Amino acid sequence: MELKVKDLDISTGGPLVAILNWKDSSKLDLHHLDRIKVIKGKKIETVTIDIAESRKLVPEGRIGLFEEILYSLNLREGDIVKIAPARKPVSIDYIKKKLDGYKLTEKEINQIIWDIVHNKLGDIELTYFVSACYTNVLDIEETTLLTKAMAKQGDILKLDRYPVMDKHCVGGVAGNRTTMVIVPIIAAAGLTIPKTSSRSITSPAGTADTMEVLANVSVNMKKMKRIIRKTNGCMVWGGSLNLAPADDKIIRVERPLAIDAKSQLLASVVAKKASVSATHILVDIPTGKGSKISSGDKARKLKKDFINICQKLGMKIKVIVTDGKEPIGNGIGPALEARDVLWVLRNDKRGPNDLMKKSLKMAGLMLEMAGKAKKGSGFKMALDILKSGKAYKKMLEIIKAQGGKEISPDEIKLAPVDYNYPAYKSGVVREISNRAISKIARVAGAPQDKGAGVYLYKHVGDKVKKGEKMFTIYAPNKDKLKYAKDVIKAIDGIVIK
Repeated sequence: MELKVKDLDISTGGPLVAILNWKDSSKLDLHHLDRIKVIKGKKIETVTIDIAESRKLVPEGRIGLFEEILYSLNLREGDIVKIAPARKPVSIDYIKKKLDGYKLTEKEINQIIWDIVHNKLGDIELTYFVSACYTNVLDIEETTLLTKAMAKQGDILKLDRYPVMDKHCVGGVAGNRTTMVIVPIIAAAGLTIPKTSSRSITSPAGTADTMEVLANVSVNMKKMKRIIRKTNGCMVWGGSLNLAPADDKIIRVERPLAIDAKSQLLASVVAKKASVSATHILVDIPTGKGSKISSGDKARKLKKDFINICQKLGMKIKVIVTDGKEPIGNGIGPALEARDVLWVLRNDKRGPNDLMKKSLKMAGLMLEMAGKAKKGSGFKMALDILKSGKAYKKMLEIIKAQGGKEISPDEIKLAPVDYNYPAYKSGVVREISNRAISKIARVAGAPQDKGAGVYLYKHVGDKVKKGEKMFTIYAPNKDKLKYAKDVIKAIDGIVIK
């Protein structure tokens, strides 16, 4: 059947979707979510269909195409294409196999990931794959194969350097912007550290959001290589690169139910590291009430799995379990966190001590892993690099290489409307909930509004007097501030005893 293209001027964000008029679909006995081949010359795409019940959206004789198909087949409004029924991807059979509790082979895992990357699976099918891996947990062999497949189905940053350092935090702790302190320390020591980071999904800021306050983070692979050759390091947004692209698609369907299958967490982290050719990796697993990994037992099991997978892939890894019971640093939100980082790198007394100490500990371990420092002396070497000003100098080099310029922490713009939250009683701060503080910062406007967020004045163990300032909320307008204040009333985020 030949049909005329109608440009719907809509993007799905990934899945390949076409819309047929019900009269055309009935001629080929096609139904909602069936698949067809769209053919233009020698180019073919297999797509999922929806059906228009009237002429208003897609008339008979037309095929409505979303932007992804138009781009892939180089089609324009009015072009003629052929369509034909298509089989469902073979990977659906493999997903059913995993749902039934059977082990997947290398061939089957590779096919599933290929189909994910090339948008051959719809959201429902992809969700079933995520659910299958969550219910029938992948073993270490399957997880290793998944990691290899995810890394292989994307670009690889090839560097003629050794070692190539990288670090990762499994998340769940507000603030915790250690990456932006560690990268310049490691790069200043003469080591290579190509750091790709994410934007926020459910937190007030990701590393990419915070770095974007200071410099451009959306670069292509060629630009990334130039930055690394010039400065030894970078801090860029992974979403602007085609590195392990299946990961982002899997995360997107995990989000609504907050599913975080261990095997996919492991594969996600290690695949991203493999895609930048990392040889030495430090992984931070924050543990505690309110963090992503709530117990020490879960953290130890996850640590063991990270080590097993990296060893199978020939990577050197060190995993540390850290205190994740409260936010790290004072600023929560892109601009506030960027200010904290610059204060630490400039050796300003306003720099949060907990952020500095944790960053130095991690940087020191990485220096020891790479053989730059003897065992037990890495912390001192990292401290010397920080105190000498070399780390700040290196940070400026990276910022400028990524299109930014030097800016004083005091010049970073914060959201214009603020509110000081007072202590409701005198005593000692016993708990500050990561989730509550993150929620307040997000409702206030972070990370979309870079200047919005929360600035903490107190941490667990500090003494407070009734009415003393606990934290300040920054918001872009009075409405956002009101919403944030309403959240404070609904969430018991700070405990004073």
